[in-house]
Amino acid sequence: MSDDDEAARHRAKMAKRKAVQDAEVAGKTIEKGLLIVHTGPGKGKSTAAFGLMLRMLGHGRPVAVVQFIKGAWATGERRALERFGELVRWHTLGEGFTWETQDRARDIAAARRAWDAALAEMRRPDLALLVLDELNIALRYNYLDVAEVVAALAARPPMLHVVVTGRNAKPELIAAADAVTEMMVVKHHFAAGVKAQEGIEF
Repeated sequence: MSDDDEAARHRAKMAKRKAVQDAEVAGKTIEKGLLIVHTGPGKGKSTAAFGLMLRMLGHGRPVAVVQFIKGAWATGERRALERFGELVRWHTLGEGFTWETQDRARDIAAARRAWDAALAEMRRPDLALLVLDELNIALRYNYLDVAEVVAALAARPPMLHVVVTGRNAKPELIAAADAVTEMMVVKHHFAAGVKAQEGIEF
């Protein structure tokens, strides 16, 4: 087969693929606020959520994050996103990971404060995207009632996008979600003794 024949064959193949793709895209007519879940043991769940925040900010839309579990770390993502000023609202309401506090009552109280902040953010009529960072962890340890959380998420404003992160997402939340991504571990530098580093982990 000559180069010209190969090029023509490729163009014909891509034209057919484009027709299929265009028809599929044209058939998608629903516009709604999405409930997105990032879960699994792999790295990148919160990072992906912050990437969505950045994308929404690129369109000039207000965003917010409520951090469950995580304490008041000085993270690069918070510093970067807060440069957008009033378009970003950030609530870090955890007191550290469960093995650090070792106090269930205190962890439950912190999770409730964070959930109250999330409910307040969901009532904002202008909010475009809300990240509930590590909410899955609070649900996993039953610091919050999953039925209450799922009901509140279902009752949010119809165009509000919500991203929930953390390992071990509850089946009820997965069932309610529009999109679920499970991050898997193939290889991680931590296993080789590499510590958490600025700009990569925080």
